[in-house]
Amino acid sequence: MNVSFPRLICFIALTFFAVPAIAQSLPFKTLLKTTYDKDFPLVYPEQKDLLEEAVILDTREREEYSVSHLESAQWVGYETFSMESVSEISKDETIVVYCSIGARSQEIGKKLKAAGYQHVYNLYGGIFHWVNEENPVVTPNSDRTDRVHTYNKMWGVWLNKGEKVY
Repeated sequence: MNVSFPRLICFIALTFFAVPAIAQSLPFKTLLKTTYDKDFPLVYPEQKDLLEEAVILDTREREEYSVSHLESAQWVGYETFSMESVSEISKDETIVVYCSIGARSQEIGKKLKAAGYQHVYNLYGGIFHWVNEENPVVTPNSDRTDRVHTYNKMWGVWLNKGEKVY
C-alpha cells in the first residue's frame, strides 16, 4: 500500500485526537463497574422524574461543591459527613447521593441506608458523567457554569466536558 506522507500524518493526527474521546467511555464504564456494589441502587441522568422528586446530596468536599454542583444539591460532605446534616430529611424521602464518580457517595448512601433511609440511590458516574452528558451545574449563587472540580488531575481525565478545576 502506497500512502503519501501528508495522508499518513492526517491519519495519525485523527487517530490521536479522535480515539481518546471515543475510547474513554469504555474505560470509564469499566471503572464504574468495579467501583459500584451490585446491590446498591443507581439512578441515571436520564431518569429526570426520579431526580426531580429526590433530595439531592453532594458528598464531595466543600471546595468541590463551591466550584459547582447539581442545581438543587445540598452539601453534606464526605470526610465531615454526619447524620445530623440529614436529620431534617424524612426517612421515606427519595434521596440521590453523588460525588465525582460515585465511590464516596456510595459510602455515604450505605450510611444512610443503615440509618433507616429507605429510598437511597447513587447517581451513576457522579458529577463527571452528569456534565459529560451535558447536564447543567451551578455555582453557590445558582449561576450556571462549565467549571467542575475534578478532585485532582488524575481523576480529571474522566471529565470530558466543561472546565476542569483542581
